Amino acid sequence: MSSSTLSLPDLDRDVDLDIASTPDRPWQTVVWNDPVNLMSYVVHVFREYFGFSRAKAERLMLAVHHEGHAVVAEGPREQMELHAQAMHDYGLWATIRKAPE
Repeated sequence: MSSSTLSLPDLDRDVDLDIASTPDRPWQTVVWNDPVNLMSYVVHVFREYFGFSRAKAERLMLAVHHEGHAVVAEGPREQMELHAQAMHDYGLWATIRKAPE
């Protein structure tokens, strides 16, 4: 029977684990103002697709109309891409972006 030696890695080194403590920022779906769609249609889309209450849908529509855009959803990138595509399918102009810090 032969014997062999096993070497272990050096465990005395400092390892920076701070990377895991930084939370990843969510993504946002942003609907932009356009000269085509009626305000009532935008409210309809927000209520039908997102299931928002009339008050919330109207508040977001007014933000789109007066401020030029509104954040209508926030979450993982893949989900925000689906929301933006859905807004395009309704004829609204939407993009996604990382949530500000």
